[in-house]
Amino acid sequence: MSAKTWHIAPLGRTALPVDATELARYLVGKCLVHDMPEGRISGRIVETEAYPVGDSTGYAFIGRRQYNEALFLSPGHAYVRLTYGASYMLNVSAEEEDVGAGVLLRAVEPLDGIAQMQARRPGIKLRDLARGPGRLTVAFGVGPSLNGVDLCTGKTLWLGAMTHAKATPVAVTTRIGLSREMHRPLRFYEPDSPFVSGPRKLLMPGGLAIDTESKK
Repeated sequence: MSAKTWHIAPLGRTALPVDATELARYLVGKCLVHDMPEGRISGRIVETEAYPVGDSTGYAFIGRRQYNEALFLSPGHAYVRLTYGASYMLNVSAEEEDVGAGVLLRAVEPLDGIAQMQARRPGIKLRDLARGPGRLTVAFGVGPSLNGVDLCTGKTLWLGAMTHAKATPVAVTTRIGLSREMHRPLRFYEPDSPFVSGPRKLLMPGGLAIDTESKK
């Protein structure tokens, strides 16, 4: 897979759903790309979590602050957040400008730049290179310098879609790693993908719901 160059077209802002939950669903099957001096890193997004307006677990809930400014930009900007003093997380801003909401990118299936990812995460097997939000940012070389970057420019760090790709089925379940609002079905993922993060048993609490809109 590392020897192949994948054709990925940038996503313009008008292609992105404004609503945070719809954006989280939409991004499953799309691509994250980081064009670096040493080469391109890319992968298919296989898991996201929505943090919509009014969600008490979202980083925008307390209102606009200097450190969460990126979440209040127009949809499709990067919010890079250090969590628990250990791992950076990559979020995508959602909703209209000045509203404040986001989508967490939880897991990616590596496509381009696998050798670069492995250099950043030595000894880690392919499945686990970007399986989990903290692993994802390490593998993709994403840090605080990319906070606020416009992901809709097709430059540096950006969102895209593989050309001629088949529609990706999207399943929904509850979010993980939270101490409140755990019941909300706001975690979206590609069914049967080995690159989805977390224990497999948590993917079907009370039954698996498939988003039929993604199959149209």
